[in-house]
Amino acid sequence: LQYYEMSYGLNIEMHKQAEIVKRLNGICAQVLPYLSQEHQQQVLGAIERAKQVTAPELNSIIRQQLQAHQLSQLQALALPLTPLPVGLQPPSLPAVSAGTGLLSLSALGSQA
Repeated sequence: LQYYEMSYGLNIEMHKQAEIVKRLNGICAQVLPYLSQEHQQQVLGAIERAKQVTAPELNSIIRQQLQAHQLSQLQALALPLTPLPVGLQPPSLPAVSAGTGLLSLSALGSQA
């Protein structure tokens, strides 16, 4: 039963993502003619590159963004800088394993 619930949820998520992609493609197609020739080439190149992104690349990007976000949160917490007593170390970022992140995206990548 749990497998079917997860499968159903993933199926719905895939349909949502497909709809988002369709709408964004439509927006790009409408805006593209208004750009200069140089910008049109840049946008078309970016779109082609986006079509070739793999699930491991997405997971890597998400990990980097998560780590940057965690670092900025730690820096915001440490604004009132007080010297640490001798022998104490500043907090470190928790490790993000390769298995975490968008597991559903990995599944999508393997199905594509």
